[in-house]
Amino acid sequence: MPRVKGGTVTRKRRNRVLKLAKGYFGSKHRLYKVANQQVMKSFNYAYRDRRQKKRDFRKLWITRINAAARMNGLSYSTMMHGLKLAGIEVNRKMLADLAVTDAQAFAQLAETAKKSVAK
Repeated sequence: MPRVKGGTVTRKRRNRVLKLAKGYFGSKHRLYKVANQQVMKSFNYAYRDRRQKKRDFRKLWITRINAAARMNGLSYSTMMHGLKLAGIEVNRKMLADLAVTDAQAFAQLAETAKKSVAK
């Protein structure tokens, strides 16, 4: 009885990996073994960075809010505390957008925060 080589199945699996590795540098897109290692590593990076992206954006929003708050004579923490005391529930994404696109509206929010902290 002849041995089973599994040629088409193996080839299909390897081609699938090589297709995923398209565009990688050097042997990482040519050789199956190296390509497979890099594809697995890439999947790990993708998984990790889907979570990391949320942290990165939050950091960016906080930085923007802090910069705009300081232009209005407040620190970030004082601004957020003042907004909470005033009962204004605006998330950081929207505050950062206001800070960049509509400085006047942000200044009004900053004034409200100042008044509520001063009470």
